[in-house]
Amino acid sequence: MKRLHVNLQVRDLEQSVEFYTHLFAAHPTVQREDYAKWLLDDPRVNFSIIGSSDAPGLNHLGIQTDSAEELAQVHARMRNAKGPVSEIADAACCYAQGKKGWAMDPQGISWEGFFTEQDGLSHFGNTAPVALEPVISEQATQKKGCCG
Repeated sequence: MKRLHVNLQVRDLEQSVEFYTHLFAAHPTVQREDYAKWLLDDPRVNFSIIGSSDAPGLNHLGIQTDSAEELAQVHARMRNAKGPVSEIADAACCYAQGKKGWAMDPQGISWEGFFTEQDGLSHFGNTAPVALEPVISEQATQKKGCCG
């Protein structure tokens, strides 16, 4: 089963955690000093926020899968959508490790397809979607490179 993923950049992580905890009636599943994530079943969403001094708002959207096989189907759909696509076999970011891929929609919004294999120790890792260059700048890659 798949889960929608929404990742936002926020200016004040603490205030945002409080807001979304009340909105979702649930505490974050994962919380660090620069990151929080809610894995919700109602609605079925992986909602995460990143504390950032950059402009607040949408960082990226995505589809989280429960298996590598489902992820292969999502990546095939990304390729069929005719946008630039990048796949990363072993991604380490957002305190998780797994597999992911990226597509860019016609408006320039990044979509991540990912399967989390285990918890990780760091926020950022080897997530640069190289195949999307030069569509995504290096600065955007750092912001949109992870957080599933």
